[in-house]
Amino acid sequence: MQSIPVDTGRLGVLRCAIAPEAKIVNPDTKEVRKDKDGNTVYTVAVTVRQDARRISVIEIAVAGEPKGIEEGQILKVSGLTAFAWQMGDRHGISFRADSITPAPGPPVKGGEAR
Repeated sequence: MQSIPVDTGRLGVLRCAIAPEAKIVNPDTKEVRKDKDGNTVYTVAVTVRQDARRISVIEIAVAGEPKGIEEGQILKVSGLTAFAWQMGDRHGISFRADSITPAPGPPVKGGEAR
């Protein structure tokens, strides 16, 4: 699986769509995914909007629970990497980050990015 670094500076405003949730490996046992160091892997749904284009939502996996992230909040994503994957007839792109934190600065009102 090839990793592709992503320049988050070119993605426009990154906003939390769904707050961090532990990634579940087995829904029957509720087992959570762990990274190689034993940290729980969380996913954060993030909206991406570039230059007044329509909004896309991507799920980003990150090791360890991201703190202080709420829905609607503008985020800073560090070390974002995309991975192309394929399983049988299914294929897609998954995303991982080194960290996801609230963006510095005052909150943006009314859902508008400035």
